[in-house]
Amino acid sequence: MIIVKIIFWICVFVIFWANIGYPMTIVVLDKILKKKKLPKKLDYEPNVTIMVVAHNEEKVIKEKLENLLKIDYPKEKLEILISSDNSTDATNYIVKEFISKHKERNIVLYEVTERKGKTNAQNEAARLVKSEILVMTDANAMLEQNSVRELVSAFYDDTIVYVTGRLCYVNSKDNDTSKSENTYWDLDTKIRDIESKFQTITAGNGALYACRTKEYYDFEPIKCHDSAMPLYYALKQKRAIANHDAIAYEKAGENTQDEFKRKVRMNRIILGSILPNIKILNVFKYKWFTFFYLGHRTCRYLLWLMHILAYITSAILLKQNYLYLIAFILQTLAYLVAIIKVKFKLNNKILNMVYYYCMTIVAQIVGVKNILTGKAKPFWEKAESTR
Repeated sequence: MIIVKIIFWICVFVIFWANIGYPMTIVVLDKILKKKKLPKKLDYEPNVTIMVVAHNEEKVIKEKLENLLKIDYPKEKLEILISSDNSTDATNYIVKEFISKHKERNIVLYEVTERKGKTNAQNEAARLVKSEILVMTDANAMLEQNSVRELVSAFYDDTIVYVTGRLCYVNSKDNDTSKSENTYWDLDTKIRDIESKFQTITAGNGALYACRTKEYYDFEPIKCHDSAMPLYYALKQKRAIANHDAIAYEKAGENTQDEFKRKVRMNRIILGSILPNIKILNVFKYKWFTFFYLGHRTCRYLLWLMHILAYITSAILLKQNYLYLIAFILQTLAYLVAIIKVKFKLNNKILNMVYYYCMTIVAQIVGVKNILTGKAKPFWEKAESTR
């Protein structure tokens, strides 16, 4: 029983640390050490390419192109590159027509012949890029006019090779799902701000980010830049930071099915992300990044396993001590609350939070199952409610 107890308390610690301990600790560290706000190089105006990967985005691609034409950046220094990932709808036609009507602007369409997912489409199109800075953004993400200028200004020294912007949900208060997702993003945004000031972030977001073109790396198609790029650069002892004054607007999933599918997709490489490289453990070399990754990523990617083991071990130990009985009852109640919330479509702030958390854990479990059964793919069907 001692081993079972040890497993239970390890699970409790990891769950606590991932959800409460790490966010609280990093906020306290920021207040104690009083790290300065990151500077900006406002007079820096290199040549920039904005890349948009699109697969069957006929609903939004014209609006996206019109949005990019309004970007506040010298036109002669700005290229727009659409990488169409084997689109079978009217996406390519719409882009070509748009190019013909705006010949004064540098807009290029690259057509990927075989669909292998967003990362592959980025890899192929990146070979065409000659500009100093490569900005990447989603087809359904609309950018603030100053977003590119803000991203570029954050490359204030040569150690910084990646900058992520901020994703804001335009429908953050429309429904339970979008409200919960917005709450999660608000917390994660604050954490990334602090990680940036100390050293480097552990993940970005795919709606809007940039890298130095010479530092671009061809990742495997199954991987995504959100998680792979900051990690890759950190291990090279380069910096990936967040500048949340660079803003992209997007719709969060408006129904639980779309949001659940999105989270399953995000977890398609979860097993390999728990400890992607043993070098991370070298705190003497990687300093704060070791603490950041283990606390912000490793513990979070272990939540699915910790919850399964915590439930099983508390069930085994519930006759040993009232603490284990209480733990078992609380877990059971949480899962029942999530089921009841869905079945009866209840709308309550606490119920919504419990449900959203449980959905996140189940999405991790499904992601692991897909990996183990060979169903994890580098491409996916987009959530229509986000368009």
